[in-house]
Amino acid sequence: MSASIEDRIQSFLASGPFAVVGASTDRSKYGNKVLRCYQQHGHEVYPINPRAPEVEGLKAYASLAALPVKVPAISVITPPAATEQVVREAAAAGVKHIWMQPGAESDEAIRRAESLGMNVIAGGPCLLVVMGYRES
Repeated sequence: MSASIEDRIQSFLASGPFAVVGASTDRSKYGNKVLRCYQQHGHEVYPINPRAPEVEGLKAYASLAALPVKVPAISVITPPAATEQVVREAAAAGVKHIWMQPGAESDEAIRRAESLGMNVIAGGPCLLVVMGYRES
């Protein structure tokens, strides 16, 4: 029997540091808000954006493989087709938890992540709602 969405979320949030794949320099985009949400809650977080040198004052990395530390948990804010590639990268990087934000998930990405044994959160609540994001 699979864990409830609440259990999967608790497990995810307990397992930082985190990376935000699809981190954006545009403060109106979810890829930026999710990163700021982690910052607001004092979590160690790494932005993944191959086109930006930094996001919200943090050095950005081109890929999960480029990170200086292992991150067990990632938030994904990418188009569904890109999310499928992110799942492959995440598996190679040893990621155990993947939260596909609403709009990022695809059935294929979810199936692949689950088949790789990852704790998958998809098709459910947004991290911003669960963690209590404040627009600043």
